[in-house]
Amino acid sequence: MKTALGIVSHVSRLALLFVLSASSMAFAAEAGAGTSVSGGTAQQILTRIGEGLATYGLKVVGAIIVFLVGRWVTKRLSSLINKGLTNAKVDPTLVPFIENLAYTALLVFVIIATLAAVGVQTASVIAVLGAAGLAVGLALQGALANFASGVLILTFKPFRVGDFVETAGVKGTVQAIHVFNTVLNSIDNVRIILPNGQVTGSSILNYTANGTRRIDLVVSVAYEDDLRKARRVIESVLAAEPRILPDPAPLVAVSAMAASSIDLVVRPWVKTPDYWDVRFALTEKLKVTLEEHGLTIPFQQHDIHIKADAAALLKNA
Repeated sequence: MKTALGIVSHVSRLALLFVLSASSMAFAAEAGAGTSVSGGTAQQILTRIGEGLATYGLKVVGAIIVFLVGRWVTKRLSSLINKGLTNAKVDPTLVPFIENLAYTALLVFVIIATLAAVGVQTASVIAVLGAAGLAVGLALQGALANFASGVLILTFKPFRVGDFVETAGVKGTVQAIHVFNTVLNSIDNVRIILPNGQVTGSSILNYTANGTRRIDLVVSVAYEDDLRKARRVIESVLAAEPRILPDPAPLVAVSAMAASSIDLVVRPWVKTPDYWDVRFALTEKLKVTLEEHGLTIPFQQHDIHIKADAAALLKNA
């Protein structure tokens, strides 16, 4: 603040000295008028220059003061915005962008105020800026939509870096969230860059947000097998897996009497990081254990019944 006020004071003194000098020149020019024809013409020019400097000098000084003070205030306000956003724990990616955007917008108002202090008609300037802003907005509407979506993602945080999500028809682990796009890595390590407009315009499935997940499996046994025995075998496999959570308790229930099998749903709960490991291990363990206990996992089949007269017809043919 002291530096800014010192600069303003120094500029004011120089401008005042300049105005006084111009006024003195104008006075001297008037006093020496009429000495000669050529001298009179030069004196008239000097007089007009002095009058112009005396008239517009103070406006120039005022405009310089407005600009310097306005720029200082703009910097202070942008710094306060930065601190406020940081204290509010806004995403670090968004804070400098908003700070720079606010600084630029405020500086435009300072420049317009400076032009008004000089005496420039700012209505036409504002109209030109408005028309230019409209043209830029129409040309960059896709980019602006992605920017707005990026601000929403960074503000409301439907997912974070490291989450496994499904959105816009793709699945992957979030690697980075930028203002205009989001970067994912697929399961097979393919880099996917999604425009933020597509992300917010579709459903977002966040598989990592909750601490626990339920595994949904379907185990089929033959109609000839003992259903109660099958349940006991499945429950023993679940009890032997230490990564399965006791609460909520695992569910084993008959879900359907299908065309070729009795289907049982198996629904244990695990911690989210253990989901795939436990799912793969259970699928293998259930298959092996059911076969060890003499239970059959049937495949889809059709029984064909041939009547006696049809058999005799085929024999005669």
